[in-house]
Amino acid sequence: MKKIVYILILLIGLSACKKAKYIQVHSFPEVYVLAYEQDHGRCYDSVPFGVVSLDLYSEGLTLDTNRRMQGSGYNLYLSDIFVPGDTLASGEYKSFNSKHSTLNSYTFLPGRDYDGTPNGAYLLTIDQGKLQSVQLIDSGYMTVRDTTNGLTNLQFTLYYTKDGQTVTTYTPHFQGALQSWQNK
Repeated sequence: MKKIVYILILLIGLSACKKAKYIQVHSFPEVYVLAYEQDHGRCYDSVPFGVVSLDLYSEGLTLDTNRRMQGSGYNLYLSDIFVPGDTLASGEYKSFNSKHSTLNSYTFLPGRDYDGTPNGAYLLTIDQGKLQSVQLIDSGYMTVRDTTNGLTNLQFTLYYTKDGQTVTTYTPHFQGALQSWQNK
């Protein structure tokens, strides 16, 4: 009799359990739909190159009039891109995973964490206008091409560390009108 009671209690307990929720792991977007370039001029005394930044947004993420992110999506940001002039030129830009690599035109800085503030190349995950996560970009390549119809084509091969060890490759792209932000 005890065995039957135990089995009944076990069956009732199992039926009362809710189905386990699985957390869906989202991959980063392959396409960015909006891109801004900002000219910073020759802002480093020791570097004789112009510096620009790129700010790319995935579908679902927009900016309000004060440049605050609204909605949900991803923001790929490269803060220090060294260019031969004042804007992005066609060509391949490289980033190396080294704090003291030689800076030349056609390079960009890798992602770094400075006391909780990301700098260099990084990817933000935004949900309903709120920051959810930051992924630093360790190194990579960016190819810039101007198309015949005046649009800009950006192809990225970026590398980042996952779980502190594994190097993961991320290959997004953008094709469209590159918007310009002026320093204010």
